[in-house]
Amino acid sequence: MTENKVSRQGKLMCQAIAALTKENLIGQKFKNGEIRKKIVEPASHWRCPECFTNTVIELAHCQAELLEFEQPNHEKVILQLHGGGYIGGMRHAYRSFAGLYNEVGKRCSVLSVDYRIAPEHVFPAALIDALDGYEWLLQNGYTEDQIIVAGDSAGGGLALALCLALKENGRKLPCGIIAMSPWTDMTASGPSYKENFDKDPLFGGTDDSMINNREYAGEEDLTNPLLSPLFGDYEGFPPLLIQVGSYEMLLSDSVLLAQKAKEAGVKVRLSIYEGMFHVFQMAPLALPECKRAWVEIGHFIEEISGGRAEYGQTEEDGTDDRGETADADE
Repeated sequence: MTENKVSRQGKLMCQAIAALTKENLIGQKFKNGEIRKKIVEPASHWRCPECFTNTVIELAHCQAELLEFEQPNHEKVILQLHGGGYIGGMRHAYRSFAGLYNEVGKRCSVLSVDYRIAPEHVFPAALIDALDGYEWLLQNGYTEDQIIVAGDSAGGGLALALCLALKENGRKLPCGIIAMSPWTDMTASGPSYKENFDKDPLFGGTDDSMINNREYAGEEDLTNPLLSPLFGDYEGFPPLLIQVGSYEMLLSDSVLLAQKAKEAGVKVRLSIYEGMFHVFQMAPLALPECKRAWVEIGHFIEEISGGRAEYGQTEEDGTDDRGETADADE
């Protein structure tokens, strides 16, 4: 396997994040989610790109947004579930994510669910809203074979929980899952919670961080697979792409998930990006690792759409379904 190196830009960005979140008043508020909770983004700070429409959809308990190109590709559709530790709502960053999914997915439409969040709405509110988003797609012309569920952080865990809930109820599953730095284990039982405690620039160095926030769980058992998907049964699941940074405290959430899913016969690609932080895909595309991750997502969408070699085969980017580290050294 190719020796993997973090890019110079990646090192600088990781250092910058660590400096921003170091132990001071503002830094701690970044880590524990206080700033994430209170972010107010004026609508004027994001504009729908030309040749696109962004339509607000009213679901039963929340809103969703449908981003569509003027001549959309209906072969696939993305159901996006945002991150934020179940305590932070929709942000402009996820509208930008929708645009990137559209681009790498060759003009596929993206439905982003602004699900209810804690502490006002505890488990299973977010899961119910994700299910409503899935149902909306089915009621509006899409089939399960066209839906790819995608999410980052808590949204990655929610994407997996959604599919576990569908399976539990005997429903047909979507055709693929994309999970960026998924939060899959609220019990924090994996080794990386300790091993990366001093490495993780976003959540490390303190026990008062978003990944230790259990407001959404309420009184529910943290081993419930619909809260902690790591403990779920993955037999019969669709192809799964997992991306994670090697410095993350949540690294083992991805590694153990990939191992469990593969043992259940799922086609899994686990890509560990050396020296990367939580949801590094949100960084500017000038960051080589970020660009490579989005290219990989595009390959995944194309593969499960039948446009490339069978999913799970080794690709030129150095990732494969054996959980080997992604080569992100450009």
